[in-house]
Amino acid sequence: MGLISLLWGIVAMLWMVLALIPLLGWGNWFLIPFAAVGAIIAAIGILLTRTGNRGRAKAGLVLNGIVIVVGIIRLSLGGGFI
Repeated sequence: MGLISLLWGIVAMLWMVLALIPLLGWGNWFLIPFAAVGAIIAAIGILLTRTGNRGRAKAGLVLNGIVIVVGIIRLSLGGGFI
């Protein structure tokens, strides 16, 4: 679960960089739910993994969390459209 959430976070981060380009901000509407699913996968990974092996799941949770926050800020700056 940890590796899946980490890879999911990396894909979401790359998608976020693409959505920061002007006139491609509409991609954030799809990006935020995508990253939310990755955060849920990471949370499940943290719950089901032993204490010493939670590093990848925590990194995936942080990456997906950053993507969600930046996506929301980007949508609020562009009025939810641009």
